[in-house]
Amino acid sequence: MNIATDMNTEKVRKVRLGAEGPEVGVQGLGCMGMSFAYGPTDTDQARATLDRALELGVTLYDTADVYGMGENEKFLAPFVKAHRDEIVLATKFALAIDPAEPTKRRIDNSPEYIRSSIDASLRRLDTDVIDLYYMHRRDVAVPIEETVGVLSELVAAGKVKHIGLSEVTGAELRAAHAVHPIAAVQSEWSLFSRDIERSVVPTAAGLGVALVPYSPLGRGFLTGSFTHADKELDEDDFRRRQPRFTGTNATANAALLAPVRSVADAHGASLGQIALAWVQQQAAVHGLPVVPIPGTRRPARVEENTAATRITLTDDDLALLNPIAADVAGNRYADMSFTSAGRE
Repeated sequence: MNIATDMNTEKVRKVRLGAEGPEVGVQGLGCMGMSFAYGPTDTDQARATLDRALELGVTLYDTADVYGMGENEKFLAPFVKAHRDEIVLATKFALAIDPAEPTKRRIDNSPEYIRSSIDASLRRLDTDVIDLYYMHRRDVAVPIEETVGVLSELVAAGKVKHIGLSEVTGAELRAAHAVHPIAAVQSEWSLFSRDIERSVVPTAAGLGVALVPYSPLGRGFLTGSFTHADKELDEDDFRRRQPRFTGTNATANAALLAPVRSVADAHGASLGQIALAWVQQQAAVHGLPVVPIPGTRRPARVEENTAATRITLTDDDLALLNPIAADVAGNRYADMSFTSAGRE
């Protein structure tokens, strides 16, 4: 069987997000790119992608208030309304953008900001409850216990069902979980980004918290769809500003895809499917639920991505793939202060 072209209607299996979290398909869908960050979007095709994902058993749909300054949540609202009882809706707060300077961001975890953010997201998404509400980034000036305390109030008020965190350290996760159960941690995790394995992953496994990897395809770089972002991608594509995808870093990192191609050829799969299969297989490696949220705007790509959940990598495959991250050139972001990296 050629996995890359086996796009049948088989649904992905299900898994629970954390000990008390919702049951979801083992692969979710990142919706950011449908209206933000990756250049022009065909809206009709993006809506067809949402529908196709649901047909294939994808039930976790991920957005954030900062994506398009609320436009991504508004875009999802009709789909959410049509399928409210079938999906698990995730959104986030904490990254604030000044409309006058959209390239500049700040982090806000203050109680007042959280309370206003949840109400704004509920309005834009046209729903009365968020299934999984994430703290998008950590404001170190605010104790995480205070932030989670406010989030627990939202749970008690019926506005939020489950709490998630993003880009936190293992110690921060443990402190947060002591205040209120955390269902999931969302952080970048891929063949190119494995730093969370130092403390976050083992802490999550010990607490019964799920991992929701974002950018499991290295923002498309691991699929081989582009090599030099500054030369190949649209002017408004934010990957043009990410160090890994430009200049000599991009050239060096493209060479790291050779073992991915070798494994893909052996499985009759695409590069992206092998990258996703590696992330999915970390659930067994580390003993915790892992639900990656690859983003796409094309139904055919959802079919390809979900087919990756049926690939099992061998020990020999993993021996080729596991060393890649150590040789990646460049940081994930130009400004790493917006990540947990400096707090590990």
